[in-house]
Amino acid sequence: MSRVLVLNCGSSSVKWRRYDGDRALDHGTVERIGEPGGGPADHATAVRQILDGLDLTGLAAVGHRVVHGGRTFSAPVLVDDAVLAAIRNLVPLAPLHNPANLAGIEVTRAALPDVPQVAVFDTAFHHTLPEAVATYAIDRDVAERYDIRRYGFHGTSHAYVSRRTAELLGRPYDELNTITLHLGNGASACAVRNGRSVATSMGMSPLQGLVMGTRSGDLDPTVIFHLRREGGLSVDEIDDLLNHRSGLLGLTGANDMREVLHRRAAGDPAAELAFDVYCRRITGYVGAYYALLGHVDAIAFTAGVGEHAAPVRAAALAGLERLGIAVDGDRNDGTGDRVISPDDAEVSVCVIHTDEEREIARQTMDVVEGG
Repeated sequence: MSRVLVLNCGSSSVKWRRYDGDRALDHGTVERIGEPGGGPADHATAVRQILDGLDLTGLAAVGHRVVHGGRTFSAPVLVDDAVLAAIRNLVPLAPLHNPANLAGIEVTRAALPDVPQVAVFDTAFHHTLPEAVATYAIDRDVAERYDIRRYGFHGTSHAYVSRRTAELLGRPYDELNTITLHLGNGASACAVRNGRSVATSMGMSPLQGLVMGTRSGDLDPTVIFHLRREGGLSVDEIDDLLNHRSGLLGLTGANDMREVLHRRAAGDPAAELAFDVYCRRITGYVGAYYALLGHVDAIAFTAGVGEHAAPVRAAALAGLERLGIAVDGDRNDGTGDRVISPDDAEVSVCVIHTDEEREIARQTMDVVEGG
């Protein structure tokens, strides 16, 4: 791998990291973009500031995280005008993220016209989902007209973590069945069979699935109709409620699991309930994916909560001993990439530090060197 700059433009921030080969050189984050009294006015300004502050000598490529690739992109691609147009056409599927991703690409192309730009899509890893998993049971014509299907997200993380789990266990990646649990402020589960995503909890958007910091996760659609008809809430107000004022925040007033765990330890009943709701949702997905895969070699926890909240890991897998799943208390309290299940457990339970930027850099150079 040659020298690569990775740009990860979120809805209100830009994270960047530089690699020289497999070695991370430096990194940074620009936050509070577009907020009054905060950071830069927009993502384009933020990316220009990042580029102005870096020595880009010897740069071989720039890798860009793009949240939504829809049905169009099943793999990372070298960016040209046609690719930009296609990403722009997908904005309705990711209105908070794809515009920010586009801004980063456009600014970098203008500033570095001779450096290859590669788009790496959050959704691409899940293009292997079987149609029976990706298809919602609604009118087929309506679904086709409006691109309604399960796309899945956190693909770069699930790809990296499932591969790293195989390395940790000394097993061939293409022979391993793994359930990966990306538990951060956003959270998703993924069933990976022989290196291919075959099920994932997020759907058409990142709202579906597990309980998250501010998102509800799975919800009876009737709740939306009820809020509209009986509560008089607008579509935008319901969108804001479910995406920004639900999850842990809605249940406790805090979107950070560390605060929830602190309150739970102090006897706060709201925190206790939120913890139980959060963990039971994970348990349900682990059980469902176990049944789907037929057998499971490993379960991997990753991201902020997954890597650092030992009580969540223990509670989420409690009661699954008959499936060969168990957590060793002493190992669970450790640090770093490790196995936290007992030596004789049928299923290896692991903690893996995710590195989405490193995965983006790897995929970027695969495209550049392969082209």
